[in-house]
Amino acid sequence: MKLPPLRYLAPQSLDEAIALLQEHGADAKLLSGGQSLMPMLAFRLASCSILVDLKLVPGLDGIAVSAHGVELGARVRWRDIERDTRLPIAHPLLSTAVKHIAHYAIRNRGTVGGSLAHGDPASELPALAVACDATIDVVGPAGRRSLPARDFFLSPLTTALEPNEIIVSLRLPPWPKTRSFGFQEFARRRGDFAMAGAIVFFDRDEEGHIRSPHVGAFGVADTPVRLTEAESFLLGNSVSLRMFEEAAALGVRGIEVRSDIHADTDYRKALLETLIKRALIDAAEPPGP
Repeated sequence: MKLPPLRYLAPQSLDEAIALLQEHGADAKLLSGGQSLMPMLAFRLASCSILVDLKLVPGLDGIAVSAHGVELGARVRWRDIERDTRLPIAHPLLSTAVKHIAHYAIRNRGTVGGSLAHGDPASELPALAVACDATIDVVGPAGRRSLPARDFFLSPLTTALEPNEIIVSLRLPPWPKTRSFGFQEFARRRGDFAMAGAIVFFDRDEEGHIRSPHVGAFGVADTPVRLTEAESFLLGNSVSLRMFEEAAALGVRGIEVRSDIHADTDYRKALLETLIKRALIDAAEPPGP
């Protein structure tokens, strides 16, 4: 399929980009990498007559590492994250997760803002944002606002982003050096969207008891989700295989798992339970140097 006729605009500031969105309304769509938008336009799964490319807007391609955590500009590409030598220490879960995103060519073009705005429930970054209690910053005609990632994703490919707003950054909270994690996903081919995935991390106190457990799942529901029943079960316990098995079973029991042409609900539940258990086992290993 070929792209429909499109008018291409490349504003040089956020104010100019917002003004274009206000002027053209639903006829305009933002372009930031385009690794999801362009195929959808080509296959007529999305439509617009004007593309507003953010490539010339300054200040959206930075990666900041500080005591406040990691901040990723909306136009940061997956390859930028992979190449940043600070991130394996500042946020090892992010560095691990990004290697699972799509294929090499897509990682050269796909961006943080594009993935968040697309809101695919099988994507790694939205799931990471929800699991980590991240914050998404957006700007629009009324100014800047910050949204918790857990409130940003509303349903498949639908977010809380207003039509004339632009994502500017994703902020991830600080990552303690002693924190351990596990990331597991299953796809038909490496780089494809996940049929199911699990993100786990927790801290441990001096007695080895689990503190601040986070258990996330993606590719199984309409949005990435936190598995709060599993988190409550893990809190205060010591690590053991039996406890991990029970936590994984509880986590799957607490959510509504979808069915599609790739896997029915029962298969996806069994797959997710296995992935959560594996991620928990990985997280039980001591963190690397």
